[in-house]
Amino acid sequence: MDNWDEIRTAFQVARLGTVSGAAEVLGVHHATVIRHIDSLEGRLGVKLFQRHARGYTATEAGQDLARVGQTTDDQFQQLVGRVRGRGADVSGELVVTSLISFAPLMVPALVSFREKYPDVVVRYLTDDRVFRLEYGEAHIALRAGSMPEEPDNVVQPFTALQIGLYATQDYVDRYGRPEDEAGLAEHRFVAQDNPDSRAPFQRWLKATVGYDRVVFRSTDARVLERAVLSGTGMGFFGAYDAATHPELVEIFPPREEWSVPLWLVTHVDLHRTAKVQAFLTHLKEFAATCSPAGCKTA
Repeated sequence: MDNWDEIRTAFQVARLGTVSGAAEVLGVHHATVIRHIDSLEGRLGVKLFQRHARGYTATEAGQDLARVGQTTDDQFQQLVGRVRGRGADVSGELVVTSLISFAPLMVPALVSFREKYPDVVVRYLTDDRVFRLEYGEAHIALRAGSMPEEPDNVVQPFTALQIGLYATQDYVDRYGRPEDEAGLAEHRFVAQDNPDSRAPFQRWLKATVGYDRVVFRSTDARVLERAVLSGTGMGFFGAYDAATHPELVEIFPPREEWSVPLWLVTHVDLHRTAKVQAFLTHLKEFAATCSPAGCKTA
């Protein structure tokens, strides 16, 4: 096969289901799309699509060809991500990903980095899913838990997220403050919906108190935070995050057994680019100046 334009066209028709949709995405006339499909079908000697009033539906052969197109498109996006990161100047987009719970540290670090390098456009993406660095979805990822093991990634230990147990003053006024672990059995908790979460503090809670005392559960860290701040129960906060909420009372200070190791992850092809190295250095230096009371930005 020597005409990749036709394969790309077939991929877009299979993905979108209409000639007009594919033409718009590809920036060509709809007649060009039809010509590409007809040419491919003639060359291969099979029907790639079933035509009907609503558009085009890929046949089994069409689906096979679309998978080739998808792979080619993914590889092109990977190439774009790499090329964008290869410049010697610290400029252009910097895409960083992490869980939303790391925002109290990452946002000021990214803001101060952009002040130092004003030609950089910061994109900070927060999601529970693991972004695929090998496909150029991000330049740098901050990940928590066990050491990431994806091939072709450079993984560096960063720091440990210190976790403490907190409640609002309103909650303490209503239900009291436990003096020790034994007193926790009479209290209410806010925690992850999954009792079998691998987070160290979640495992401790299940083993020490029991998950029947968790009266408010969610899969979203932002929801859990709001629930604790609303006085629903006690919950775990990172020390940096807790310091931004003066209404919180520290029930138990951070413990080593609750801490979560953090890792900086980059793809091997982008790791040594000027932009990535500049931010890795900046983030490490920035974190070294931080404590739960705040960070020095000078």
